[in-house]
Amino acid sequence: MDPVNLDDFEQAAQQCLPQLVYDYYAGGAGDEITVRENRAGWQSLRLRPRVLVDVAQRNLGTTVLGVPVSMPILTAPCAFNSMAHPDGEPAVARAATAAGIMQVVSTAGTHSLEEVAAAAPQGNRWFQLYCYRDRNVTQWLVERAAAAGYKALCLTVDAPLVGRRDRDTRNRFALPQGMCWKNLEGVGLEQMEAAPDGSALVHYISTIWDSSLTWEAVEWLRGLSKLPLVIKGVLTAEDARLAVEHGASGIVVSNHGGRQLDCVPSTAEALVEVVDEVGGEVEVFVDGGIRRGGDVLKALALGARAVLVGRPYLWGLAVGGESGVAKVLKTLRDELDLDMALCGRPTIASIDRTLVK
Repeated sequence: MDPVNLDDFEQAAQQCLPQLVYDYYAGGAGDEITVRENRAGWQSLRLRPRVLVDVAQRNLGTTVLGVPVSMPILTAPCAFNSMAHPDGEPAVARAATAAGIMQVVSTAGTHSLEEVAAAAPQGNRWFQLYCYRDRNVTQWLVERAAAAGYKALCLTVDAPLVGRRDRDTRNRFALPQGMCWKNLEGVGLEQMEAAPDGSALVHYISTIWDSSLTWEAVEWLRGLSKLPLVIKGVLTAEDARLAVEHGASGIVVSNHGGRQLDCVPSTAEALVEVVDEVGGEVEVFVDGGIRRGGDVLKALALGARAVLVGRPYLWGLAVGGESGVAKVLKTLRDELDLDMALCGRPTIASIDRTLVK
């Protein structure tokens, strides 16, 4: 039976992926409480539909950082897409471009940022960035992203170290043979050697990423290019305010899909705090636990400009490559379109906080 919702895609992907790969994508930190609560946070919100509204014509279009998109959904930066399907990130690029949405490309890609851009030259994309101890490496990545036509930088700030992911430890996670951090070829950092115990990712990152990073780095990054800078991994009003003060153009409310620190607030909960603090000053985005078009609608009602979706497109990629990603995106679009109609909100601009309780 063909998948009819995003949970169906996950079940189908679990059947075709190696256990190590499925666990890497699906797993979270600690007891995975936050993984579960991300979903529960959206499910706990109730919609307040209005009736006798003309919804014969709906328009899901909006903009993100001034760039028009067909709907308020972006593909989140997920590492190692080729573990799901050999076509990896370029397949996601083609599907996202065909859907008219923004792709956020991970530094930890199994295809280079240039290869992703070349796969869908007409598409729009951001480049997700980690900062390395050698700042020359970070600057090199930024310059490449700007040269390749990326629309923004998306700095992940909630991962000075890798969270404790028990599934990866048990599986002794390492990249399959032949895969590497493709963006880091040429500087000697592309190989993630298997660790003698535990996760190779933990050992690799502990020696490569800059865990001493502070807000000073945000200003430094802003000086490297004219690209807008989005800060990803904010959960509090205090950090949202600091992001604005240091020149961020956008904020992604994110707990890394529950993969970094367990028992933090769900993103639905944190979104309200961040929007109330800075929502009128910069665009606020959110990820984590979005599995239905109704979840997208709730996020917009709480003040998000758009949502980022990660694991679901990986399940689509695993099941059907580019066409699987396309079907995941179409499923979300169709659900959002229907729920907007049933709530009496025919346009994105007509969605406000009175829609949820």
